[in-house]
Amino acid sequence: MIKYNLKCENKHEFESWFSNSKEFEKLRLKKLVECIYCKSKQIDKSIMSPSILGKDERKRKEKPIEDLKKVQKELAKLRKFVEKNFENVGKDFPREVRNVYYDNRKNKNIYGQATSEEAEELKEEGIEIASIPWVEKSEN
Repeated sequence: MIKYNLKCENKHEFESWFSNSKEFEKLRLKKLVECIYCKSKQIDKSIMSPSILGKDERKRKEKPIEDLKKVQKELAKLRKFVEKNFENVGKDFPREVRNVYYDNRKNKNIYGQATSEEAEELKEEGIEIASIPWVEKSEN
């Protein structure tokens, strides 16, 4: 994709995206590109400067991607730990967590699913639960 600054015969300036420079020329010659302000079909490319990133700017742009990958890796480790050390009770989680909470002799590690309403009810009862992002195994 390429973004061009365009100018019509009435000197209105605007931007538009094209799949490539040949596509722009093809559409312009067929009068399919028009000014967004006055609908003129006499359109030319305006002066534009390319976006060139310096070394520091490239690093800053890559950092969020690296951070995301790091977080995904840590969440994958957390999922693996939970699956290994906790019992999956699935959608029965609200009932099962209450059993554990109200019967101290039955202390066990569990995980499962709860709706936001169920989680709120548990919180109101004084039962502390945590919600963690569950990354797919394919992302591990």
